[in-house]
Amino acid sequence: MSMAAGARLASIDALRGITVAAMLLVNNPGDWGHVHAPLLHAAWHGCTPTDLVFPFFLFLVGVSMAFSVVPRAADAVARPALTRGVLTRALRILVAGLLLHALAWWLLALPHYRLWGVLQRIAVCSALVGLLAVHARARLQWTALVVLLAGYAGLLLAADTLAPLHNPVSRLDTALFAPWIYQYDPATGLGHDPEGLASTLGALASTLLGLLAGQMLRAGQTLRLAFGGALLLAIGLVAAAWLPLNKHLWTPPYVLWTGGLAIIALLAAHWLVDQHGWPALGRRFGVNAITVYLGASVMSVLLGASGLWQAAWNMAAGALPTQLATASMLIAVAFVAAWWAVAWWLDTRRIYLKI
Repeated sequence: MSMAAGARLASIDALRGITVAAMLLVNNPGDWGHVHAPLLHAAWHGCTPTDLVFPFFLFLVGVSMAFSVVPRAADAVARPALTRGVLTRALRILVAGLLLHALAWWLLALPHYRLWGVLQRIAVCSALVGLLAVHARARLQWTALVVLLAGYAGLLLAADTLAPLHNPVSRLDTALFAPWIYQYDPATGLGHDPEGLASTLGALASTLLGLLAGQMLRAGQTLRLAFGGALLLAIGLVAAAWLPLNKHLWTPPYVLWTGGLAIIALLAAHWLVDQHGWPALGRRFGVNAITVYLGASVMSVLLGASGLWQAAWNMAAGALPTQLATASMLIAVAFVAAWWAVAWWLDTRRIYLKI
């Protein structure tokens, strides 16, 4: 059974909120030198639980558009206003990301300003996939997904190497944006940015996959969606024999593998929350997702610059001197709990801040 236009599923808010909570958890350990392995990204090739967080969020950006944008885009008269809304929101997120990095560069005395980042990638993906949601039919959206994956795979397969710093993605980002990238060595001219421009091709595919999955969910095609999720998992694993799973490069097999898992998570949340009335855990984070992420990021910078973060770590490490990784994780858990309290306060007062 298809869902009514404008319907809002609590499961999507809940899953988005859980994803944001996971973002805060893995981004804010007490000390980066002491972190449990599952809470770290893969050093290069591979996929840890932490490597699922960002693609899940972008997938849910696309799913949300299937419910909020696509139904209204059926009215041609509404499309100009929808286009302005999509692009304006993306621009605000982009500016927020640029200002956040300016704050970090200034207060943390970083060696150079970083142009790209998580919010910047969200902005680019929201804008481009949002335009497809407004102006393109499902057939063209599927075509765009296939072209993105095939074209990006061809670029990577044609490369001499996918080694760190020497792969075509890192070299292109370095040529275009150095030194304003995450990692750059002026002596060698080599650098890398995990949220750079080139690998955004893969991130766009993850977001577009969410848009298509959301439309299938909205149409009530849950069995078809479940089969598609399982198929993506299988194809992603098989394709990894030629192109590795790699978040830094956001490779096509990584898109398929994480997309399959995201579809399964979405269906599980829909079945539990929407169909069987389970509590929508995470919803409070989910309805203020970007606001919470941005606020937590600003707080992290301020705590780091003031020395309070180091003081908290010293106390935790002193309390658990033989379990430093656990002490580090507990600080991250406390940070998430503090922001859950903020999200709870906002939700109880029906304050929903949209950047």
